[in-house]
Amino acid sequence: MCELAALRERRAALDLVAAEADRARAGSGRLVLLRGATGTGRTALLEAVAEQAAARGTRVLRARCSPEDSEVSFAAALRLLLPGAEFAGRTGRFPDVSDGLDDRTYAAQLWQNLCSFAADSPLLVAVDDVHFADELSRRWFVEVARRIDRLPLLLVVTERGQYDIDPPSDGLAHALSPTLVRTHTLAPLSTDGAAQMVRADFGDASPDWVEDCVRAGGKSPLLLRALLDDLRAEERDGTLPASVPDTCAALYPGAYQAAVSWWLDSAGPATAGVARALAALDGDGTEDGHGLAELLARMAGVDSARVPGWLTAMTRLGLLRPDPEGRPGYAHPLLRDAVLSGWSSVRRQAAHRTAAETMQRRGDRAEAVARQLLRAPVVGVTWAVGVLLDAAALALRDARTDDALVLLRRALDEPMPAARRATVLIELGSLEFAAARSSAGIPRLAEATRLPGAAQDRVRAAVALGTALARQGETRAAVDVLRGQDEHLTDHPDLARLLGTASALLSDHDRSIREEAYHWLSETAELSPEAVGPAGQALLVRYDATAGRTSADAAMRRIRALLAEPVDPLAEPFLLGTAAAVAQWADELDEAERLVRRGLAGQRPSLLHPMHLALLNVRADITAARGGYGELLADPSARAGAGTGAGGAEGITGRTWWPGGAGSQPSGPANVHAHAVIALVETGRTQEAARLADGFDLGLTRDDSWELNRFLYARGVLRAACDDPAGALDDFLECGRRQTARDVVSPVVTPWRSAAAECRLALGEPQDALDLAGEELRLALVWNTPRPVGRALRVLGTATGGRRGLELADRAVRTLREGAVATELIPALIAQGRQLVAAGERSRARDPLREAAERAERLGAVRLRALAEEALREGGSRRAATALTGWEALTGSERRIAALAADGRTNAEIAELLHLARRTVETHLTSTYRKLGIRRRAELATALTERSAEATEATETTGATGATEAAGTTEATGAAGARGT
Repeated sequence: MCELAALRERRAALDLVAAEADRARAGSGRLVLLRGATGTGRTALLEAVAEQAAARGTRVLRARCSPEDSEVSFAAALRLLLPGAEFAGRTGRFPDVSDGLDDRTYAAQLWQNLCSFAADSPLLVAVDDVHFADELSRRWFVEVARRIDRLPLLLVVTERGQYDIDPPSDGLAHALSPTLVRTHTLAPLSTDGAAQMVRADFGDASPDWVEDCVRAGGKSPLLLRALLDDLRAEERDGTLPASVPDTCAALYPGAYQAAVSWWLDSAGPATAGVARALAALDGDGTEDGHGLAELLARMAGVDSARVPGWLTAMTRLGLLRPDPEGRPGYAHPLLRDAVLSGWSSVRRQAAHRTAAETMQRRGDRAEAVARQLLRAPVVGVTWAVGVLLDAAALALRDARTDDALVLLRRALDEPMPAARRATVLIELGSLEFAAARSSAGIPRLAEATRLPGAAQDRVRAAVALGTALARQGETRAAVDVLRGQDEHLTDHPDLARLLGTASALLSDHDRSIREEAYHWLSETAELSPEAVGPAGQALLVRYDATAGRTSADAAMRRIRALLAEPVDPLAEPFLLGTAAAVAQWADELDEAERLVRRGLAGQRPSLLHPMHLALLNVRADITAARGGYGELLADPSARAGAGTGAGGAEGITGRTWWPGGAGSQPSGPANVHAHAVIALVETGRTQEAARLADGFDLGLTRDDSWELNRFLYARGVLRAACDDPAGALDDFLECGRRQTARDVVSPVVTPWRSAAAECRLALGEPQDALDLAGEELRLALVWNTPRPVGRALRVLGTATGGRRGLELADRAVRTLREGAVATELIPALIAQGRQLVAAGERSRARDPLREAAERAERLGAVRLRALAEEALREGGSRRAATALTGWEALTGSERRIAALAADGRTNAEIAELLHLARRTVETHLTSTYRKLGIRRRAELATALTERSAEATEATETTGATGATEAAGTTEATGAAGARGT
């Protein structure tokens, strides 16, 4: 089988030699030169030629040349004519030749001896690997070729013919006339021929398995045969190996690796060096073939002009294969590994260093240069650090955190000034803390705080370390780290002020430390406001807002004044984050959103900073205030549950999340988890909300932060929605107790009193409900924004009942409608409708309840929509089968009027065209605005354009006819009909 495989696709060569053998037997000999690259089967073909000649009665003389005999004169010729003879020294010789013969005379005697062989019978002289022959033997073979044209002698030699990096010496036939030589070049196996060779051994192999073998064999009979032998040894009970391995270590007994090594040795050190350099690069850092050729030449220390030719030749032989971008690489990972395995790690690392230096010098991309530096030893030059850090920044930009970690760690291996090392340690420590385990990165950050350097760098390191410790629940240690920097900042009062602000912010995780921090901040601000700076003063405004000591108007005036003051760049994030929180509480959602965007734009997410998470929390609060439940649940920062929390339950998608990574998750739930629970409840997914809430065992947490209190409130909302008012009341009251202990009494953060009052009503405790609701309204009026005031009025009205309760409900709706707070307006409308039903005014109750259902549908608030529909049924109204919102909810008259208004017609013109009262037109437009979710006439055109786009999409999906039916005579039709009327 081996012999047949080696001769596959060699019929042309055998036929050529057979024809020349017939010619030689007729007395006209010639030289047949079989040339081919290493591994193309030259030796096997020559053996077949010799056997074929012997079978036909031709005498055969054979010799195999060896590089070990290159210094022995006539070594190859003597191997041919004296098989088995012992010889040494400068000349091998016949036993009867004296020592005084010169080379020419000795060559003549060898010729006479050869002629004597040919005189007896036709003769085939077979010489393998003639390129290894000693110089005198090569000359003798050439002379033989010149003289055998009248002898019954055929000289068949094999010669290596391959494009190597070192230019080859002249071949055997270089000095011969073409009429004396027949040359045949052995081509690599075809893809089909190589596949047949595999199937001859493994007939049951799958097409993919066969293709893998063909690629690993590189169309070389030598390599493919060795691979198949190794795979045969791996066969167990007639079962093939599951796959062709990618590494030689997974291949036994090693015939393949030995064959690859022999191929490289045959090619010479220069070619082997380029081959291994290519294996080491594996296509990294090159833009085109020219760039790769130059790089390989530098790495191997060879002539760059010959490398492109070698790449082309190896591709032709099937050993290399271009990637989709045209860059050559090894045809199979196993082949690459076999080539690379012959290189020591020291030489490999040196080659990668050379590659990095070359690529940096010619201006290659930082990422490409960095890939080489990662595999090289310490370079010890300035540019290496810059390249690694630039590549890390690009990796972070593309959210490839793992790559950034590797690059930053490698950068630390290079020598650099202490200040720069501190910067790298801060970023690396921040990333390790966020992306790895919770304690990872802290030693890096601690080291950064101890390094000498600029005061600003020490402050950045201390803030990052303090943030990490606080997120682990080590609030006291976090504050101590910040305070420990005071002795280094005697000449930097602005930085000392910044650390005081950071301490106050981090203290939110511990009630007692928070009291200390804000007491110091308040006393310092009274004595010297400039000593705490704008950021510290903003924190005091925030503190007063939550303590119920200021109104929203006063707080926002103060915040806007602080924003107008000059502020240090390091302190600006603290000011922006705090201002955004206050603005969100004040229902200035657009302004709060602008502040969040501005704050996040100045943050590097890869650096631990307390305001980064604070800004993300405010952004989530804004989204929740607007009822963006889908957005909250779609955001990566809310898509997961407790993860590695104490309960260990999977969250919404079964993935773990914490701002900055799963590893940095603290001991308790976060604000994002609270929002996720409420969003799931409001969208009717209470079972998922319960799984998320149950993922945290709040009895095991040591956290004392506002986030835990927010989560208690959210869990209370869930329990109330699941008809567990007693359990919900416990959560609300515990939230209130903890908030009050922190001096957080305003309902702007967690309206626990209103929620607890509703539970008291459900449990039949009206007086307690009234007390809670009354206190909530009193505190809400201090802050005096629509959201808390409207909410408190609604609950107090429900608890009060009767005519007074209805008045409070009406007031709640007016307050919330003026403030455009949809999330609170919907329950207020439901409460108003229920109060009207209770007062016997069922017809009046329908409008607020239907509006509540419409708004809930538009918001995606499944729970509130269900409550509104339930109240409608209780009031004797039937729920319409049609949609409550959107184009489909409009009546025919509303569609016609909307189309005319969108065309620019005034109400008077529309009334005249349609023969309607102007008041009727106004009523229809008001209803249309509500159903379409818009506020003014100017938005009609956009809403109708969006509807037209939806209709077009439906046409493309279902066909023009179906789309027209689905559109229900679109706005254009409506407008035409209106004009016709």
